[in-house]
Amino acid sequence: MSVHLINPSDNSFGTAVITPRWLFVLAAATPEVAGDPILVDESIEQVNPETIKPGDIVGVSVHTGNALRGYAVGRMARARGAWVVYGGIHATLFPEECLEIGEAHAVVKGDGDIAWGNVVRDCIAAGSPSMGLAESTRIYEGGRIQGNEFLAGRWDLMNRDHYMWASVQTIRGCPKHCSFCSVWRTDGQQPRQRKFQSVIDEIVNLRRIGFRFIALADDNFYPVTLTDLRLAREQNNEARIAELTAIRNERFELMDELSKLPKDMVFFTQITMEAGEDTEYLDAMKRANIKGALVGVEAVTPEGLKAVFKDWNYSGDALAKQLQTFKQHGVHVLGSFIFGLPTDKPATFDATVAMALKAGVTFAQFVMMTPFPGTVDFGRWEKEQAKNPTVIDGVPITRYWLIPTESRPKMFTPHPTMSSGEISERTQKVWDKFYDWPAIWERSACTPNLKARVAFMFLSKLYRQMYAGTGISTDSARKKKSKAWARWTAAQCHKLFVAKPMPELGFPDWTRRVPTQRSAPALISIGKM
Repeated sequence: MSVHLINPSDNSFGTAVITPRWLFVLAAATPEVAGDPILVDESIEQVNPETIKPGDIVGVSVHTGNALRGYAVGRMARARGAWVVYGGIHATLFPEECLEIGEAHAVVKGDGDIAWGNVVRDCIAAGSPSMGLAESTRIYEGGRIQGNEFLAGRWDLMNRDHYMWASVQTIRGCPKHCSFCSVWRTDGQQPRQRKFQSVIDEIVNLRRIGFRFIALADDNFYPVTLTDLRLAREQNNEARIAELTAIRNERFELMDELSKLPKDMVFFTQITMEAGEDTEYLDAMKRANIKGALVGVEAVTPEGLKAVFKDWNYSGDALAKQLQTFKQHGVHVLGSFIFGLPTDKPATFDATVAMALKAGVTFAQFVMMTPFPGTVDFGRWEKEQAKNPTVIDGVPITRYWLIPTESRPKMFTPHPTMSSGEISERTQKVWDKFYDWPAIWERSACTPNLKARVAFMFLSKLYRQMYAGTGISTDSARKKKSKAWARWTAAQCHKLFVAKPMPELGFPDWTRRVPTQRSAPALISIGKM
């Protein structure tokens, strides 16, 4: 009997930018009695069905984007006599769908760090998959575990040659409530912070085996804003002040420890725009070698921001200034923009790319509005569709992830003034303009040397091909060409990110460390955040 963990994907590039963290965390959660699991990342290569034998246990993690492929993998595994278990954000939201369409024996909802081990032990105890599990145990509630229960990944099971960046998680949950995001509903709005000692130990382990580029794969690396603290003080809520201050202080302790790691290390994370008001935090990120962050800009107009429940963000010239603040304090921005909002007009596309270029955004992604399950937008759309449902290939459009990719629309919610084809075409042109060679060359000046500059240019083109070339393309020939180009570029990029292992790097002795004392941040004259 073997355990297989499979990360499903329709697109395989031979090399991936970032490790799918869940794969290695659940490998660590697999009980010793089951042996070392077999890991398959289909963004590298497709699973070989012949490797799955009767009685094996197959774990498949699905999000909305790869659910259809994930279900195909699960059905294949079940047909070969294996146990099939689903997890991930989509399985958390639609466990019954996994049982019915994915032919699962069991589904894990929520965090899998603990629940996965319980499923594996139950499957082993049950014996043959043909017997199945008791009806009461088919859905496992993983819940939201505390930060001190987060597991480090089994990086010894990874093929180092396939990935450019490793991934480490420091916190789960996000206190915001953006209408297009499901994180605050699935992972909660209460930040669950992992002890920084555990984070540093995992990072040291990764550097020892040859990774110097690491993504801090957090829902929101900036969980406490200055506005949060100000409001708590205005309300004289001492308990809330103490809670927020403790979370913030631990963030600074983590960044202080990151700053002590080898100087060749580079970190990247995800934060909200409000961090641009907190220059003390940005300076700490710079010292910690957190060179960049994905920042959700979403829209460049007040109307667009209001449409996505994100009106705390700036717009116009104030937005450009806010984005420039990140760069001035040593943090490069990967700006994320959404097209297809009800307030968008044809001029919005040119205005957005002009803003991205003016603000000095180092990288950018331009995505078309998609109502993801678990979000406010999805709930509103699903309710509207119930009045007069649209059906494609026998599938309600509110279950668009089950529509075959060749028939699936590029947009699902009708726009008041533009067709989906027009929005798709204009979005593609924005990608093309932002990632043309002259623009990339100009932005690459932020790098320290020629090798880094070449790496920057290759990575820019790879990012554009992986996320625009294969995602927005409408015809199969163009998609095939984009995949081939991305596969070749990924192989070249990987060579530029390879680092020499540092097996001599020691782990910190936490028993001898004295906790750092920090004073509360000054909260005078804080404007809109």
